[in-house]
Amino acid sequence: MASFERHVDVEWAGSVMEGSGVATAGTGAFTLPVTFPSRIGEPAGKTSPEELMAAAHAACFAMALNGALGRKPATADKTVIRATVHADKGDTGIKIVSSKLEVTAYGLKGLDAAGFDALAKEAEGKCPVSNAYRGTMQITVETKVV
Repeated sequence: MASFERHVDVEWAGSVMEGSGVATAGTGAFTLPVTFPSRIGEPAGKTSPEELMAAAHAACFAMALNGALGRKPATADKTVIRATVHADKGDTGIKIVSSKLEVTAYGLKGLDAAGFDALAKEAEGKCPVSNAYRGTMQITVETKVV
Protein backbone atom coordinates (compact mmCIF):
# COMPACT_ATOMS: atom_id res chain seq x y z
CA MET A 1 0.00 0.00 0.00
CA ALA A 2 1.42 3.35 -1.01
CA SER A 3 1.39 6.13 1.52
CA PHE A 4 1.90 9.85 1.15
CA GLU A 5 1.76 13.01 3.18
CA ARG A 6 1.28 16.71 2.63
CA HIS A 7 2.02 19.63 4.90
CA VAL A 8 1.19 23.28 5.46
CA ASP A 9 3.37 25.64 7.49
CA VAL A 10 1.82 28.54 9.41
CA GLU A 11 4.05 31.40 10.43
CA TRP A 12 2.35 33.52 13.12
CA ALA A 13 3.40 36.82 14.66
CA GLY A 14 1.71 38.55 17.61
CA SER A 15 -1.09 37.65 19.96
CA VAL A 16 -4.13 35.68 18.92
CA MET A 17 -6.37 38.76 18.70
CA GLU A 18 -3.95 41.31 17.22
CA GLY A 19 -1.55 39.00 15.42
CA SER A 20 -1.75 37.28 12.10
CA GLY A 21 -0.36 34.34 10.24
CA VAL A 22 0.37 33.04 6.79
CA ALA A 23 -0.44 29.45 5.82
CA THR A 24 1.86 28.16 3.09
CA ALA A 25 1.34 24.83 1.34
CA GLY A 26 4.41 22.63 1.23
CA THR A 27 3.73 22.13 -2.48
CA GLY A 28 3.77 25.87 -3.08
CA ALA A 29 0.17 25.69 -4.32
CA PHE A 30 -1.04 28.45 -2.00
CA THR A 31 -0.10 31.08 0.52
CA LEU A 32 -3.06 32.33 2.55
CA PRO A 33 -3.37 34.97 5.27
CA VAL A 34 -5.09 33.98 8.53
CA THR A 35 -6.22 35.94 11.60
CA PHE A 36 -8.39 35.03 14.56
CA PRO A 37 -10.77 38.02 14.16
CA SER A 38 -11.36 36.94 10.55
CA ARG A 39 -12.07 33.42 11.77
CA ILE A 40 -15.01 34.38 13.98
CA GLY A 41 -16.06 37.64 12.30
CA GLU A 42 -15.92 39.06 8.82
CA PRO A 43 -13.32 37.19 6.74
CA ALA A 44 -11.91 40.37 5.15
CA GLY A 45 -10.04 38.34 2.53
CA LYS A 46 -8.40 36.03 5.06
CA THR A 47 -9.00 32.32 5.55
CA SER A 48 -9.65 30.16 8.61
CA PRO A 49 -9.17 26.55 9.69
CA GLU A 50 -12.89 25.99 9.04
CA GLU A 51 -12.63 27.32 5.47
CA LEU A 52 -9.61 25.11 4.85
CA MET A 53 -11.60 22.15 6.21
CA ALA A 54 -14.41 23.02 3.79
CA ALA A 55 -11.91 23.21 0.90
CA ALA A 56 -10.50 19.80 1.79
CA HIS A 57 -13.99 18.31 2.04
CA ALA A 58 -15.22 19.78 -1.26
CA ALA A 59 -12.10 18.70 -3.19
CA CYS A 60 -12.09 15.18 -1.75
CA PHE A 61 -15.81 14.70 -2.33
CA ALA A 62 -15.54 15.98 -5.92
CA MET A 63 -12.96 13.26 -6.61
CA ALA A 64 -15.03 10.54 -4.91
CA LEU A 65 -18.21 11.61 -6.71
CA ASN A 66 -16.71 11.85 -10.17
CA GLY A 67 -14.94 8.52 -9.70
CA ALA A 68 -18.30 6.97 -8.75
CA LEU A 69 -19.94 8.52 -11.84
CA GLY A 70 -17.30 6.99 -14.08
CA ARG A 71 -17.77 3.53 -12.57
CA LYS A 72 -21.54 3.63 -13.23
CA PRO A 73 -20.91 4.51 -16.19
CA ALA A 74 -22.47 7.96 -16.10
CA THR A 75 -21.13 11.40 -16.90
CA ALA A 76 -21.75 15.02 -16.10
CA ASP A 77 -20.53 17.97 -18.14
CA LYS A 78 -19.60 19.59 -14.83
CA THR A 79 -20.14 19.08 -11.13
CA VAL A 80 -19.99 21.88 -8.59
CA ILE A 81 -19.49 21.08 -4.92
CA ARG A 82 -19.97 23.57 -2.11
CA ALA A 83 -18.88 22.43 1.35
CA THR A 84 -20.03 24.60 4.23
CA VAL A 85 -18.42 23.93 7.60
CA HIS A 86 -20.43 25.21 10.56
CA ALA A 87 -18.88 26.02 13.92
CA ASP A 88 -20.34 27.29 17.18
CA LYS A 89 -18.43 29.66 19.42
CA GLY A 90 -19.38 29.40 23.07
CA ASP A 91 -17.94 29.91 26.52
CA THR A 92 -15.76 26.81 26.15
CA GLY A 93 -14.38 27.83 22.75
CA ILE A 94 -15.07 26.89 19.16
CA LYS A 95 -16.73 23.58 18.28
CA ILE A 96 -16.92 22.47 14.66
CA VAL A 97 -20.30 20.78 14.33
CA SER A 98 -21.12 20.04 10.69
CA SER A 99 -20.17 20.01 7.04
CA LYS A 100 -22.89 20.34 4.41
CA LEU A 101 -22.06 19.21 0.87
CA GLU A 102 -24.23 20.82 -1.81
CA VAL A 103 -23.74 19.09 -5.15
CA THR A 104 -24.94 20.33 -8.52
CA ALA A 105 -24.57 18.20 -11.66
CA TYR A 106 -24.78 19.94 -15.02
CA GLY A 107 -25.49 17.89 -18.15
CA LEU A 108 -25.92 14.59 -16.32
CA LYS A 109 -26.12 11.53 -18.57
CA GLY A 110 -26.69 7.91 -17.57
CA LEU A 111 -28.56 8.65 -14.32
CA ASP A 112 -31.74 10.40 -13.33
CA ALA A 113 -31.92 12.86 -10.40
CA ALA A 114 -32.84 10.15 -7.88
CA GLY A 115 -30.01 7.93 -9.08
CA PHE A 116 -27.57 10.83 -8.84
CA ASP A 117 -28.73 11.59 -5.30
CA ALA A 118 -28.16 7.96 -4.26
CA LEU A 119 -24.75 7.89 -5.98
CA ALA A 120 -23.68 11.14 -4.25
CA LYS A 121 -24.64 9.79 -0.84
CA GLU A 122 -22.74 6.57 -1.53
CA ALA A 123 -19.69 8.55 -2.74
CA GLU A 124 -19.72 10.61 0.47
CA GLY A 125 -19.12 7.41 2.41
CA LYS A 126 -16.00 6.73 0.34
CA CYS A 127 -14.49 10.21 0.66
CA PRO A 128 -11.45 9.99 3.00
CA VAL A 129 -12.06 13.50 4.35
CA SER A 130 -15.69 12.62 5.16
CA ASN A 131 -14.44 9.51 6.90
CA ALA A 132 -12.01 11.59 8.97
CA TYR A 133 -14.74 14.09 9.91
CA ARG A 134 -17.45 11.50 10.61
CA GLY A 135 -18.06 10.86 14.27
CA THR A 136 -17.05 14.36 15.33
CA MET A 137 -19.34 16.34 13.06
CA GLN A 138 -22.57 15.86 11.15
CA ILE A 139 -22.23 15.47 7.37
CA THR A 140 -25.12 16.08 5.00
CA VAL A 141 -25.37 15.84 1.21
CA GLU A 142 -27.86 17.77 -0.91
CA THR A 143 -28.02 17.23 -4.68
CA LYS A 144 -29.41 19.08 -7.66
CA VAL A 145 -29.36 18.19 -11.35
CA VAL A 146 -29.43 21.04 -13.88
